[in-house]
Formats: sequence, structure tokens, C-alpha cells
Amino acid sequence: MGLLDSQPGSVLNAMSTALNDTVEFYRWTWSIADKRVENWPLMQSPWPTLSISTLYLLFVWLGPKWMKDREPFQMRLVLIIYNFGMVLLNLFIFRELFMGSYNAGYSYICQTVDYSNNVNEVRIAAALWWYFVSKGVEYLDTVFFILRKKNNQVSFLHVYHHCTMFTLWWIGIKWVAGGQAFFGAQMNSFIHVIMYSYYGLTAFGPWIQKYLWWKRYLTMLQLVQFHVTIGHTALSLYTDCPFPKWMHWALIAYAISFIFLFLNFYTRTYNEPKQSKTGKTAMNGISANGAIKSEKQLVLENGKPQKNGKPKGE
Repeated sequence: MGLLDSQPGSVLNAMSTALNDTVEFYRWTWSIADKRVENWPLMQSPWPTLSISTLYLLFVWLGPKWMKDREPFQMRLVLIIYNFGMVLLNLFIFRELFMGSYNAGYSYICQTVDYSNNVNEVRIAAALWWYFVSKGVEYLDTVFFILRKKNNQVSFLHVYHHCTMFTLWWIGIKWVAGGQAFFGAQMNSFIHVIMYSYYGLTAFGPWIQKYLWWKRYLTMLQLVQFHVTIGHTALSLYTDCPFPKWMHWALIAYAISFIFLFLNFYTRTYNEPKQSKTGKTAMNGISANGAIKSEKQLVLENGKPQKNGKPKGE
């Protein structure tokens, strides 16, 4: 009986200890956060970022239901402005990271985080913050697909890629806005310059499709990026680079997940025989965020068929 009588107290003590340890760990993690970014927009707390990502997932779920009995929006001009706007944003991020890291004498093999207010270090931290913000802006890729009733393009790869990039990069900016973190963001922003250029060109319509023969090489470039990321991170671990080890291992696992998903997409898109040609192009698990249609395709708008795939207003 004595043993039974002591169990409730032991359980409560264990729970209390675990709770106190959790609170202490939480306080410790915030004590080592990057003080330079703590007052920057979205960085005071993870809740705004988590709320935006939650709203994104709710739109992925509810958006197609709302659009079910509605005509798809025709958004050619919006897509052209958006995609080339993303080209400029990613070009700005790439330039800032390249020039900042060059002026700071960064190493591409191993670079620790410098939390000082050195002008180049702050420049790199700011560029990484813009990179994080750009991942939130990219949620509009999905919004435009759903509003245009391209629901088949909102694949698991598409949603997984968009949602995790924005959410996880909040952690990167909060604790490691510099050092090794610059390499992946610099490489990815450069690839996105090319990618959104492609998307922007597709938005001009069918006449430009013959010049976009290089779409499959964009997916190949993404796959190369993930392999380079793994190699670069593994080298950091091998050289015992003073950067959070758990982030290195998490990044390797994250890159591997993308390799499997992108390889599956590449195989289904380019290697498997197609039953029919639709005139639509695809990339990264989503069709290009433009407006390519077959020359002979009829588009129904307000009950009237329009030739050449050009509804009114485009």
C-alpha cells in the first residue's frame, strides 16, 4: 500500500520537473536568439508565421470548394506582374547575399555566424530576412492556381515545399541569420530568378511556348541544388564547422525528402508516356504559373466559346 500511496506524488513530481525543464529550455533558446533581428517584422514571435501558414493550409483545403461552382479567374496581367516581381525580389536577395558575403570574406566551406552589428553582417542578415519573407509571398503561387481552378497542380510536393520553407526559415532567421545559412539561400534565390522568369514568360500566352523548350532543365537544376546542399552540409559536418549540428542533420534529411519528391515528379512528367498533349507545361510539381493554352483549345467564358485559348480580359 505504501508504494501505491507514493505513486501519485511521484508522478506529480516528475510532471513538475519535466514542465520546469521545458520552461527553462524555452527561456534558454530565446536567450541565444539573434538580438539583431528580434524587433524586425514577424520575428518577435513564431505565432504570426504559424498563423499565416495555417491560413494557407485552410485556403488549400477550402479554396477549391469555394471555386467549385465558379468560373476560373483570368489573371494574365496579374501573373506577369507577380512573376517578374518575384524575379526582381530574388535577384535583389541574391545580389545582397553575394555582395555581403564577398565583402565580409565569407568561406563557402565553413562560415560561423557573426552576431555583431558589422555592416556586412547586418546586410547578410537583412537579405536572409527578405528571403524568408519571399517564401511567404510565394504562397500566392498556390492562391493563383486555385483561383484559376488548376487544382491538379496543387500537389503534395507543391504544398509541402511552400509551407515548410516559409515556416522553417523563421527558425533560421531567429537563430542563425548569417554564417552557413547564406549558402543555401543564395543558391536558391539564383535558381528562383530563372524559375520565375520562366513562369513570367509562360504568362504571355501560347505564342511564346515554342521558346520554352528548356522547362525540364529547371527541374534538373532543382535536383542539382538539393545534391549540392547535401554535399555542402556533409562537408561542414566532416570539418566540424562550428554551426548547430542538429540544423545540419535536419537540412540533410529535408533535402533528401525533396530529392525523392522531385525525382518522382520528374519521372511522371518527362519519362512516363503521356496519353495526350494538353499544351500545358509543368515544373516543380506545378504547371508554370502562367497562362499557356493550346492554340486550338476553346475556352468557355460567360457561355461563349473563344478561339485561340484567349478569353476576354486576358
